Order: sequence, then C-alpha cells, then structure tokens
Amino acid sequence: MTELSEGRSGALAGAHLTTLAGPHDVRALPTAQLAALAQDIRTFLIEKVCAAGGHLGPNLGVVELTIALHRVFDSPRDAILFDTGHQAYVHKILTGRAEGFDRLRQAGGPSGYPSRAESVHDWCENSHASASLSYADGLAKAHELRGYQDRSVVVVIGDGAMTGGMAWEALNNIGASQRPVVVVLNDNGRSYAPTTGALADHLHTLKHPAPHTNTSDRAAPNLFTHLGFTYLGPVDGHDTGALQAALDQARLLRRPVLVHAVTVKGRGFGPAEGDEADCLHAVGTVDAVTGRPAPASASGPPPLSWTSVFGQALLEVAGEREDVVAITASMLRPTGLYPMAVKYPDRVFDVGIAEQHAVTSAAGLALGGLHPVVALYSTFLTRAADQVLMDVALHRLPVTFVLDRAGITGPDGASHHGMWDLSLLSMVPGMRIAAPRDSGQLRPLLREAIAHDAGPSALRFPKGTAGPAIEALRRTGSVDVLSESGVLDVLLVSYGPMARQCLQAAAQLTGHGIGVSVVDPRWVTPVAPELLDLAARHRLVITVEDHSRSGGIGNALAQSLRDHAVTTPLHALGLPKAFLPHGPRDELLAQTGLSAAQITYAVLRARAGKPLAHPTSTDGSTT
Repeated sequence: MTELSEGRSGALAGAHLTTLAGPHDVRALPTAQLAALAQDIRTFLIEKVCAAGGHLGPNLGVVELTIALHRVFDSPRDAILFDTGHQAYVHKILTGRAEGFDRLRQAGGPSGYPSRAESVHDWCENSHASASLSYADGLAKAHELRGYQDRSVVVVIGDGAMTGGMAWEALNNIGASQRPVVVVLNDNGRSYAPTTGALADHLHTLKHPAPHTNTSDRAAPNLFTHLGFTYLGPVDGHDTGALQAALDQARLLRRPVLVHAVTVKGRGFGPAEGDEADCLHAVGTVDAVTGRPAPASASGPPPLSWTSVFGQALLEVAGEREDVVAITASMLRPTGLYPMAVKYPDRVFDVGIAEQHAVTSAAGLALGGLHPVVALYSTFLTRAADQVLMDVALHRLPVTFVLDRAGITGPDGASHHGMWDLSLLSMVPGMRIAAPRDSGQLRPLLREAIAHDAGPSALRFPKGTAGPAIEALRRTGSVDVLSESGVLDVLLVSYGPMARQCLQAAAQLTGHGIGVSVVDPRWVTPVAPELLDLAARHRLVITVEDHSRSGGIGNALAQSLRDHAVTTPLHALGLPKAFLPHGPRDELLAQTGLSAAQITYAVLRARAGKPLAHPTSTDGSTT
C-alpha cells in the first residue's frame, strides 16, 4: 500500500483508497498511519457522497470506529453486522469497494446498504432498524452448534435504533446466553433528530455522571450490566487507539459485552456537524464545500414534495380540530410532521424507532377520544402489521395512517420500496385506503380520512415531487373520471400517481381507434359501486398500480366484480412479486412494465386475447 499522508486532495485520497484489497490491508497499517487513513476516508466520503447522493452524516461519524473494528476482528470469519446499514460506507471502503462509489445507489452501482451480493463481508442487508441484535443472537447460536468456538459476532447499533423494541427482545436473550456477542453502541445522540426517551436519559447519565460519582468505576451497575452484559465505556468513538483497546478487551472476554462508543454524527464536515435538522443524514447531489443543494433555477421556486404538501395540509386540519394529534417513529421531519410539531408541540409525539408501539399508542389515543394521524414510511408500516390489525382495526378505532414513500422509491432499493403496504392493509376489516393522483387531491383525501370516525383509514403517496394537478372531467360517487370517449371499450383504472401514464396511454390507444375511459377511484377500499358500474359497461378493465400485483387494487376490484357477478374481464398491471433493486423511479417503473407505452402494449394484447407478459424482475425476464 502507498504510504498515507495528511492533507492530500480528494482525488488522490480516492485513488489511494481504491487500492485497499480488504481488512488485511487495514490490519497491516502501522498505528502512526491510522489518522491519515481516517482523514482520507472522510475526504473521499464528502467528495463521493455529495456528488452521488446518499447517507453522509452517519458515515462521517463512524470512520475511526469502523477502522478499529476491522483491525481487531477478522471479517468475514468474525461477523460484523451493521444495524440499519446506512452507516456501512466505511465498511465497504475497507473491504475493497471504494472504486464503485462514483455510482453509489445508482442503477448497476453499489447499494447504499450492506449487500450480500456485493461482498462476503456483508452478512445481512435488511436496512430496517433494530433487527441486527436478533441476527447476532441467531448467528452466535449457530456458531456454538457448529463448533465455531473461536468466532465472534459483532453488532454496530446506534442509540436511535436501540429505542426499537426488537432490540430489547434480542438483548434479553443475548445477555443471558454467555455467548461471545459484542454489541458496539454507536451513541451520537441522534437518529434523524436527537434521540428521546428514558434510554437517551440513561445514556446521557453514563456519559456525564453526576458530581461526586466515582468515574473510575466503569463497572458500576447500569441498564446493560443488569441485562447480563459486561459494559465497557464510554469510549471516545474518534480515538482509534482507545477503540481498539476496548474492542480487544471485548473480544477476549468471550461473553456478551457492550462497548459504549460516543461519536459525533457528521464528524469532520462543518455543514454536517452544524445541521440542526439531521446532521446531513441523507443528501441528494449537494455542494461538497457547503453541503447545500444547487440553487434553484431562475424559472421559479422548486416544486413541492408530496411530504411537504401533506405537512401543510395536516397543519391546516390541526388548526381546525383540537382532537387531531400526530405520531411518528423517529422521523419528525422526513414524514412532514415538523410544521405541526412547531405550532402544536403538545400534540405531536415522536416515540423513537418503534413502529409497533407507535400504532398501539395511537390506538390508545383514539380510545381516549382523539384522532391520531400516524405518519410513517410505507416500508416501515409492515413492521406493525399485528398492531394495525388487532389493536386498531379490531376495535374499529378512528386512526389515520399516512404512508410516505409508497411504491417505487428509487435509490434506497429493496428494503425501502413501499410495495407491500396495500397488500397488508387491504385485508384489514374496515380499513379505507386512498391514494392521491396529485397534490390537489392529497388535501381533500386527508380531510376525508380524518373525518371518518367508524374505523381506520390510510393515505399513501410516493417519494418525490408532487406533479401538476390532473383535473377530472366529472365525479361519479367517489370515482373521478379523468378522460372518456364515446365508445365504452377499455376502462383504465389508474391508482394514485399512475394517472399520468394512464392518460398518456389512453391518448396513444385513441390513435389506434380504441375507445378508452380513464378513472381514478380515489379510494381503493371499499370498492365504490360506481366503479363496478363503470366496469360492467366496458368490454375490458385494466388496473394500473405502483404496488405489488399481489394484493393490490387489481385483486380488490377483481374480487368485487366476481362478488357482484360482473363478467367484464380484468387484467392487473403492477409491480412483480420480487425484491426490486435500487435505481431511478422512472427507470424501475419502465423495467416493470409501467411506462405509458407498455400500458398501451398491454391493452392491445389484452384486447387481442393474448396473455400479458408480466415482468418478474427488472432484467427483462417475464413469466
């Protein structure tokens, strides 16, 4: 390896880091060169992540920690697991993957999370928080049963992820097991926003003991020692030598150990350290000096995101109804609740990374006479399936679920696409589900959901910019008719933001002399009788949705047609039953058969009595 030096340029640092073949190179470095390695990595991260987009703040905070991990433990023989995984960029660099960072989170480039397909050093790639300790418990048991007595299992988990209930279920088992699991608690005091709750208070006490406390007695009882762990710390998470010493001790103990590493999110990049919102947790393409996005063009202000439209709409409703409260799981700003939290702080509750608790706490609020709005990312609602079903719906409670990032989300990949919530929610008795086609529809649908007091409702919308309004020709019942021709040939049922593609397809089909009606049902469930009537009057029904075909609107409408003896054939277009990779939303929609041209082609095949070739993956293969 080339000798490291301070003050090198980003390009030189990047060229050097691409020569790292793996952790053995990191272990071979003299101690005197570790500070330069850390500086090179930070320079590299700032340059590459600001150019490509990704998780910047979390990775800047774990540079020394990840170096120390790879100098003490022998990956992949020793399993190093990263909870959530968005702080694994340094791990990727040290395991020989720096060269691909120019295409980070882009189609064909490296994932923004650990990926088993990328490297043997990545053990698990589920990027939902609080799960890593359960993986570790199972891995340690497997090592014991297979006779791997000399192997360690190491987990890096943040204090934010530690607020999740699943983490404590695992700690309960690990602490009593006596198996060699090392838990590295990366305590930067934040998830997106500052960590809240009793755990945050306890960690603060461990870091800042009360006056007259014997600070040399690091073995004093605390929450973790009571659970059966040896506690080491707190350790300066930016002192590689101190970290190595603590991790070496943890490795040699061969029992459950918790190493409490105190870090600074965004370390070494002023704009990240000074960002009050989330320390530049995740960024798009931004300036590598200021950390700010490029200035808006002179054509006018940037278009509003779906999230910001929701945030303003909820604030308006909250001003009219004092019984409206809001809950989120450690995502106050990302889900749009921040404006309401500023104006009505006593009516907004951030429960930490604890979706199950969030949903049942909402049920309690509803039992107490309030109307809670639970704002989550679509992909995280699936963690609370039982609570939605048994704690909310069974009691017919008026809870409104608002699901951001529904459908194809883009660069975050398989674990973040919001393509399962509708399958889950559509089977819940009494659940009403809506999807706005544009920002103009989001406001009235939110009001309709909150006005419903006989059971739960859900509102789902995608990531990104809310496009211009798509006006309806007329409304029949709750169904909007967006376009129609005199001939009742094909009924295109567009779900949510797929309306634009459906209207484009309708225009193409009209050019083929085919009569097409495009409708937006607005509410997926219950299926409106007016939609059944429209289906009965057409020769063919095609549903189009940015959701899995399994359990989506196509299934719901097909079942209702059968129940009401409507014989019009129906074909459902949607996402395949597969885990989709990361990539631009429009490209992934096209690769899964949901571009306007592909909708047109599907209609033509269906009218000709030919089977539709539904993509089962994004590589062009079909059934």
